[in-house]
Amino acid sequence: MTALFQRSGLFAILLMTGCSERLKEIHVYDEIYEGIEFEMPAILLPEFPDFTVSITEFGAVSDGQTLNTEAFSKAIQKVNEHGGGRVIIPRGIWLTGPIILKSNIDMHAEEGALVIFSKNKNLYPLIESYYEGRKAPRCLSPITVRNLENVAFTGEGIYDGSGEAWRKVQREKITDSKWEELLNSGGVVSENGKEWYPSESYRKGESSKALRGGWSSDNLKDYLEAKDFYRPVMVSLINSNNILLDGPVFQNSPAWCIHPLMCENLTVRNIDVRNPYYSENGDGIDIESCKNSVVHNCTFDVGDDAICIKSGKDQEGRDRGIPTENLIVKNCVVFHAHGGVTVGSEMSGGVKNVHVSNCTFIGTDAGLRFKSRRGRGGVVEKIYISHVDMIDIQSIAISFNLYYGGLSVNELFARNRVGKNYQELHEVTEETPQFKDIYIRNITCKGAKQAIYLQGLPEMNLENMYLEDLVMESEKGLVCADARRIVMKSLELVTAESPVLAFFNAGVVDVEALYLSGPAAPAIFVDGAFTEQISIQGKANAGETLQLVLGETVNNGSVQIR
Repeated sequence: MTALFQRSGLFAILLMTGCSERLKEIHVYDEIYEGIEFEMPAILLPEFPDFTVSITEFGAVSDGQTLNTEAFSKAIQKVNEHGGGRVIIPRGIWLTGPIILKSNIDMHAEEGALVIFSKNKNLYPLIESYYEGRKAPRCLSPITVRNLENVAFTGEGIYDGSGEAWRKVQREKITDSKWEELLNSGGVVSENGKEWYPSESYRKGESSKALRGGWSSDNLKDYLEAKDFYRPVMVSLINSNNILLDGPVFQNSPAWCIHPLMCENLTVRNIDVRNPYYSENGDGIDIESCKNSVVHNCTFDVGDDAICIKSGKDQEGRDRGIPTENLIVKNCVVFHAHGGVTVGSEMSGGVKNVHVSNCTFIGTDAGLRFKSRRGRGGVVEKIYISHVDMIDIQSIAISFNLYYGGLSVNELFARNRVGKNYQELHEVTEETPQFKDIYIRNITCKGAKQAIYLQGLPEMNLENMYLEDLVMESEKGLVCADARRIVMKSLELVTAESPVLAFFNAGVVDVEALYLSGPAAPAIFVDGAFTEQISIQGKANAGETLQLVLGETVNNGSVQIR
């Protein structure tokens, strides 16, 4: 049954029962499914019984000083015992420890409600959890949803994770006055004076490879000496079904802000996610190994990648074998972030059926960012991206990099690694990542260091990529390396440096309606012994001829300029 038929049947039922408000809501939601290139099941929003309690009924005090953990817990328990309903968080400042939800509960933070999670780390015990694609010891998250059904966070209130008590800070990322403020607050400074740690416990975890490396012991006691290092994600959603985040602000997380993991039927809409620009691992939302998800009408201003798509890391991710699939991202705005929308680098379980459209990236480090490396494995396929506007991108507007080594794109530029072609050929195994069937169209970029960077592996090229109707203004143009069956149509590049296009070991590339302009000579550089069947049709500003420069190893008959 297609999503259209599923929704049509639902309309009929609602019309017969006279549920006009519910019909109106679903009609608006139905627009999110327009233009989707794959069959997307309809995600029905969670519904709750008409039963409401306020945390004030259980002794909560909104003075910002009283710890309200018990009041939150009692309110949740009361609603759960009743069979479900809504927990109201009224206007005020509510200090609390961890909130652990139960099924069939809507946590509704009213306008003016500010929930601040305590900085007392004794309230967040070490537990067995997940982080960066693997099982890992972590401190209990401020908000935990685990093995539940029908859960929502609604309203216009704010959840603040008090991340400043958890995160390390790099000296180079903040001002002198902010650095002095950190030093005066306590904590520990690294020997080289370049990093501030919130505690000695954090420093131990950072400096110990054994403690930093993940799950090496089944005994949580073995990690206690570095407990502060295991910062929690702020909103942990694990193995749960029918989840709605609608309206609140989620900010200042200890690590990632929102982490749905192995969830199904997830709706995220109308939320704001905010982290300081310098926040270590301050991702916005990391959707990992989830099925049937929608993210729309949200804003992100964070310290790392904004909208992240993942599915586990290396062998553990492959063994889990749960891809992220059937994901829609629409009508989102990203301000500061490392990447606007990213896939990887932990994508070992695969990613497929992803639609991204009508998004705006303002001043992010990268725009669309796909990353992986040898050892990950996994297949990323059937990705559809359209109508994305970008401005003032600090590095690469569209980036595919299968040599990702943990460096940000800015660091790659600083170390002169962007555009390098690595010739070493490895055997293709289950550890070889594969990116294919990628469709990108109607992209506008006003300002970037580089417009497009496509870097596959020699043994596993980027394959079947289609780029159409792109207008890109940048310092550098396009690099395409170790990629096959690439189609580019109506590509306009306004660049300052030459060569504007560079191809290394690329094969079966068809470029049509190319237009180059800018102060740089419109040169096209092609190299690599495995280069073949490159066809380019286009023109340059002021009637200039496209200049073809061939490297020493490329066959002269491999390139045709039309």
